[in-house]
Amino acid sequence: MPVDLKHSRQDTKRTGWVERGVKDPESVADHMYRMAVMTMLIGNKGDLDKERCMKLALVHDMAEAVVGDISPSQGITDEDKHRQEKEAITRMTDLLPEEIGKEIFQLYEEYESRQTKEAKFVKDLDMFDMIAQAYEYEKQEKRPRELQDFFNSTKGKFQHPEVKEWVEELNKERQASDGVS
Repeated sequence: MPVDLKHSRQDTKRTGWVERGVKDPESVADHMYRMAVMTMLIGNKGDLDKERCMKLALVHDMAEAVVGDISPSQGITDEDKHRQEKEAITRMTDLLPEEIGKEIFQLYEEYESRQTKEAKFVKDLDMFDMIAQAYEYEKQEKRPRELQDFFNSTKGKFQHPEVKEWVEELNKERQASDGVS
C-alpha cells in the first residue's frame, strides 16, 4: 500500500486515549514534544548523549503522521505495523536533503532496534510518558484507576535507573491521590 504524504498530519490523536474515551486527548506530536523535553531532565546517570536522546524522541513516532497511531486493538500485526511505519519514514526522509534524511532514518532505525543505551532510554521515556499521561487523564476526568491497563502494560519493563525512580514517584503520587495501593 503506497504511503500518501499529502494527507500526513501533526494533530493525529493518540489512539489508546481515543479508544478509552479520553476527552481531548493528546496528539502524537504532543507526545513526541513532551518526550523531547523529558530528555533534558535526565541527570548524569548512565552517561547518555542527551542531544541524541532528544533527536530519538522527536523521530520515534514521526511515521505516525502518515500511517496513524496504530494500536493493538486494530488487529494489525507488529510486523505489518513496522512495515507500514518503515515505508512511511522512508518516503518522508526521501523528500529531505540526503544528509538530513539519512540522519532521521538512522535515528528511526536506532530507536526501533533498541541497540543503544540512548534508544533504550527513550523507549523508557515513551512508556513513562504514557503512564504519566494516563495518570493526568485519570485526575483531570475524575476517573481513578480507570486507565490501570496502561500501567499494567509497563510493569517490569523499565530499565533506566532514573526513569525507574520517576515511575516509583508517579506510582506513590497516584496511590496517595486515590487511596488505592
